[in-house]
Amino acid sequence: MMLRDYCCCCYGAPSFDSADIADRDPVLLVSGIGGSILHSKRKKFGFQTRVWVRILLADLEFKKKIWSIYNPETGYTEPLDDSTEIVVPQDDYGLYAIDILDPSIFVKCLHLTDVYHFHDMIDMLVGCGYKKGTTLFGYGYDFRQSNRIGQLMNGLKERLETAYKASGGRKIFSKYVSKWITIATPFQGAPGCINDSLLTGMQFVEGFESYFFVSRWSMHQLLVECPSVYEMLPNPNFNWKKQPEIQLNYDGKTVALPFNFAILKWAAGTREVLDKTQIPRGYLSTTYMEHFDTPFDVCYGSESSPIDELSEICHTTADKFDAVERVGVSASHRGLLKDENVFQLIKKWLGVSEKATKVRHSKTSKVMDASSRKLELVDM
Repeated sequence: MMLRDYCCCCYGAPSFDSADIADRDPVLLVSGIGGSILHSKRKKFGFQTRVWVRILLADLEFKKKIWSIYNPETGYTEPLDDSTEIVVPQDDYGLYAIDILDPSIFVKCLHLTDVYHFHDMIDMLVGCGYKKGTTLFGYGYDFRQSNRIGQLMNGLKERLETAYKASGGRKIFSKYVSKWITIATPFQGAPGCINDSLLTGMQFVEGFESYFFVSRWSMHQLLVECPSVYEMLPNPNFNWKKQPEIQLNYDGKTVALPFNFAILKWAAGTREVLDKTQIPRGYLSTTYMEHFDTPFDVCYGSESSPIDELSEICHTTADKFDAVERVGVSASHRGLLKDENVFQLIKKWLGVSEKATKVRHSKTSKVMDASSRKLELVDM
């Protein structure tokens, strides 16, 4: 299973033995925040419109159909328009919703790879002998909601059970999972990015494509009502040597953060649940970014002893997990999902590479001592 907190390569079919292909353990791809197609569905007529992601008319449809408000009584974020509901398409065994996030002809013709999400990885796995609906599945979900809400957890459980049965009872998680891989997952929160998002919104697409996309201020309204975003704030219960602080001052004045305090209370409850959760051993990765402009200063290490060499973050992560391996790979955040080094590592961990994989590392990436048996994919 692969988890991720957000291109078209063709792979020739390798010469895998048919017995090897039949012996594949099923793989379930699970996206992170913003990485699933969302449709707005009319409750009365059932008509659906794609509202996330879309390039043409994005801002108009976004404001009209996906702006939402958090309901503290139910724990769900609900559309402002009572006549509609947000649904996730389940086509192609769950893979459609996380493949190309805007699958329109316009996007495919212009090859706007900013929205080609798991597309390359799906192609790579199919080329390695995985079969959609038998050993390869996806799970798209309404990423506006809390990570512990029943709708999301039940949907994930159903997809795991489907994969388990379709593959003839081969393991996926706990009762179902034999191994899990995470890519660019901020286990203890992403304070700089999340506080920036809660203050000013988020710009997912850069360059000329951003003129067709949702504006950051339209996105801002949604984010301040999403429990999943608040749940990525720093973990207040983690035993930090120095608690992360996010401060925004202008001309000596402190700017108030636009937090929804009902959601903050809910997110604190989620942290309590996560702290008690028993996670199986797996393959882990995490991420950091450099030269990412926000209104905040983020310092790795400490104020008195900051980390100057970014690759040293491989040795300082605070995820508390008993990882089998950690490796550093130099790539952009979304670029990790189509990086050849990442593909080679995944094939090795899934046991489908014909030989032990040699991974190319940039001089700013650093592999930990082999005896530690830990891996970390590092996003630079």
